Amino acid sequence: MQAFEFVSARNAHHAVELLAAHGPAVKPLAGGTDLLADYKTDTHGVRTIVDISRADDLKGIVVTDDGLRIGALATHSEIMASPFIRENFPALVDAAHSIGALQTRNLGTLGGNLVTCVPSMDSGPTLVALDARVTIAGPDGMRKVPLAELFVGPRKTALRYDEILTEIVIPKENIGKPAAFLKFGLRKGQALSLVNVGVSAWVEAGTFRKAGIGLGAVAPTVIRASEAEAWIEGRPANEETMVEAGRIASNEARPITDFRASAEYRRELVAVLTKRGLAKAAELAAAKQGQSK
Repeated sequence: MQAFEFVSARNAHHAVELLAAHGPAVKPLAGGTDLLADYKTDTHGVRTIVDISRADDLKGIVVTDDGLRIGALATHSEIMASPFIRENFPALVDAAHSIGALQTRNLGTLGGNLVTCVPSMDSGPTLVALDARVTIAGPDGMRKVPLAELFVGPRKTALRYDEILTEIVIPKENIGKPAAFLKFGLRKGQALSLVNVGVSAWVEAGTFRKAGIGLGAVAPTVIRASEAEAWIEGRPANEETMVEAGRIASNEARPITDFRASAEYRRELVAVLTKRGLAKAAELAAAKQGQSK
């Protein structure tokens, strides 16, 4: 490991100042579960690390006028423990629980998992399916973009070196939206996803409305299955619809063949998991409607 300078940021504004002052060979540090492992081989040429872990304005899980705000420094364990998330977004709890071991979930942050931008990340698909937006802070101020636009390529985001992710917001209109997260790996625990799928959908009068489908590990980044989303709109929430939506989503995937699985197998997994995710969302919607009677 190369020697590096270590500086600590008081808040998001101070973090941006420090990043800008130290130039491109700088990286922010949150939980450190990815960055410090990578830094041991010095693959990024990092010479300065800006510790943002003490920035209170990057923490917290709260409901605002815009929707559910999850601070970039919220850990996976905090997401799992949040009563509001457990009630309204159990799929986010499932996704957080699938990330690494207990120690990783205690230290690792949602923002860190997203900006690492590994195609197989477990936190991304469900948030994409729920139309999450992110806020980015930089020298020119704040900008908000859909989460899907944050992802540019494998381990590459739309962030400049002097910008940080500050929050993830699920819009107000999607609070309580039935959603599911499904993952397939080669072992039960601490498995890297062969395929993961996040699905959300309202079910009104027995038909799907405003479905969202996020796919992971089947393209250079987490992607939306936008054709499947459009096709399913207004169709009956039945087996035939779910199977066809899975087929369309599988055709939108761009998987590769590697030592863990073939592209054809991954496409089949997309079809199966999308269908199961839609079935789970429909089941949750029916349960909610039953409780409201």
